[in-house]
Amino acid sequence: MFNWQKMCAVCVLHVVLCAMPAVADTLVCMPTDVDGALNKASERSVRFATFNAYLNRFQEGDLISDLQSQDNSQIRAVAEIIQRTHPDVLLLNEFDYDESGTAIALFQTNYLSVPQNGQAAIEYPYIYLAESNTGLASGYDLDNDGVVNGAGDAFGFGSFPGQYGMVLLSKFPIIDRQVRTFQKFLWKDMPGALLPDDAQTSEVQDYYNDEELKVFRLSSKSHWDIPLWINGAVVHVLAAHPTPPVFDGIEDRNGRRNHDEIRFWADYVSGSWQSKYIYDDQGRRGGIKGSKAFVILGDYNADPIDGDSTNNAIMQLLSHPRIDTQMTPASLGADEDAELEGQYNDLHIASPLMDTGDFNPANPGNLRVDYVLPSKRGLKPVCGGVFWPREKDQTRYLVGSGYPVVSSDHHLVWFDIEPKGYWYQ
Repeated sequence: MFNWQKMCAVCVLHVVLCAMPAVADTLVCMPTDVDGALNKASERSVRFATFNAYLNRFQEGDLISDLQSQDNSQIRAVAEIIQRTHPDVLLLNEFDYDESGTAIALFQTNYLSVPQNGQAAIEYPYIYLAESNTGLASGYDLDNDGVVNGAGDAFGFGSFPGQYGMVLLSKFPIIDRQVRTFQKFLWKDMPGALLPDDAQTSEVQDYYNDEELKVFRLSSKSHWDIPLWINGAVVHVLAAHPTPPVFDGIEDRNGRRNHDEIRFWADYVSGSWQSKYIYDDQGRRGGIKGSKAFVILGDYNADPIDGDSTNNAIMQLLSHPRIDTQMTPASLGADEDAELEGQYNDLHIASPLMDTGDFNPANPGNLRVDYVLPSKRGLKPVCGGVFWPREKDQTRYLVGSGYPVVSSDHHLVWFDIEPKGYWYQ
């Protein structure tokens, strides 16, 4: 094991990785003390976080039922993690969507607004939620299993509309009139899309027929551009949750879709030429202007080196010239967990310090799949971390050893970021 040198509220480590140029020379940052409250790195910084909170249920309405009381142990653990890390802006992935917003209102009232184990309550006055493609029937047999309208035939995998949805919580106002959603953008409309091939034929990109491609949406959940008004500055939150690159066959339909869902943001922030094909759900075209500040949040189901992603999908963001990746949130808990569990973790190339997901050690092992990625323009990353306590830490009870799941199989990732100027719409 390494010896870590403490540095005030956070420690910054220099780690040399030899696998890929884009992550070969990176600053790794993490809190020195996850037992207590995590103090912000500076008064000017804004804490952005992403958390796949595992607040999805198998039946429609079950999450609302679980949120009615204040004594659900899993939800209490999720809420305590949020209270301990106290993000200013938080994206929750795998939070079942309901049109009325009942679930997120109950989560705020019965859990976040209630001190958990002595932690201070946390309030989010601004909430953004919208329809998800998950569980929405397409009317076609998209997984080619001979049955129409199964979970795999929805626009995004799901047993009911909104399963595995997402919601953004913010302490800063949302500029509602400028919000853009891309739920209905068609995969076929992306130039050079990695549409899958049917292995039974000699044709290319023919796994889906022409009629299916006329309705097949790129986003398995959605893509959101949510501008926030942060102390006189506009910062765009770019939120998504691409499909896992597994649970398919030789055609790699999920891996290819994951790749292109990630590519969508890479093109979106690249300027007018590369993003001109993009249209949002209101019909507006193009991506984000190069002068705008943004933070990409979400569970992207793609590790930069290990795992099963297609064509190193996440490197489209980690090597992007407009995205600041010189500093990476990390944790000692992830490093310890990979060493203790071994198995597939021993075969990984990347440093386990940056892992965010605690998955089956037999396969695929722990991976880095959750990201907070600020733009180089207008923002200054300070430091961050992954909430993954070690076995000896007092907060270990919030994550456990992975199985059974105590809070989530993912860990909250946070990043303190300072706005450097002013941007107007």
